[in-house]
Amino acid sequence: MTDSLKTEGKFTYAEAGEGRPLIVLHGLMGALSNFDKTFHYFSERGYKVLIPELPLYTLPLIKTNVKNLAKFIHEFIAFKDLKNVTLLGNSLGGHIALYYTKHYPEDVNSLVLTGSSGLYEKAMGDSFPKRGNYEYIEQKTKDVFYNPEIATKELIDQVYGIVNNRNTVLKTLAIAKSAIRHNMAGDLPDMKQPTCLIWGKQDNVTPPEVAHDFHKLLPDSNLFWIDKCGHAAMMETPDEFNQILGDWFTARNI
Repeated sequence: MTDSLKTEGKFTYAEAGEGRPLIVLHGLMGALSNFDKTFHYFSERGYKVLIPELPLYTLPLIKTNVKNLAKFIHEFIAFKDLKNVTLLGNSLGGHIALYYTKHYPEDVNSLVLTGSSGLYEKAMGDSFPKRGNYEYIEQKTKDVFYNPEIATKELIDQVYGIVNNRNTVLKTLAIAKSAIRHNMAGDLPDMKQPTCLIWGKQDNVTPPEVAHDFHKLLPDSNLFWIDKCGHAAMMETPDEFNQILGDWFTARNI
């Protein structure tokens, strides 16, 4: 997917396909490659898929929060002149999608949330180790997934690098604190957009009861489960994830 990366102005993003705009928002473990299969699958099936790199570690510390990350996406959507977008968010990316929908509802046609934060305060802290030696970081990273082999050495090294850099640790903590401040429970009943919830049954970062709460609070949502899957369905079980989402798009004419 890196061959699809473009940099224009302050935006670096992957883009492929033509059709209805689908914007993918990554989480704190946010390599764009996490969505590789989803990116290719939908870009070949009538969607313009865009995955912007979120400025998690490049904004000034005082501006490193959910609100400014949503503002960044608003600027990106305006820059690309997109209308009626579908936002697909994992973990922190789901929280940004929800915050975005609250503040710019006219832009959003539908939502897809998988292992999303926004309701469950521990989600941000637990999904990302704050410090520790390599073995500890390795274990914490593996715990995010049902199958620990998904946590490649490359991914563990990436997390270890973030955790052991004072600048990125402070920004990770700032985002986590802002996520807790911006709990979305009171806002969800007002979000009328069709919403697809795809959840790993073994997600221990945003556990199954979180998915049930989202389903209960979002007025027009459907909830789908993937067994033997943890916090990052599009990485762990991409074929099943893509099938569920593709069928939902068809059923909802999205």
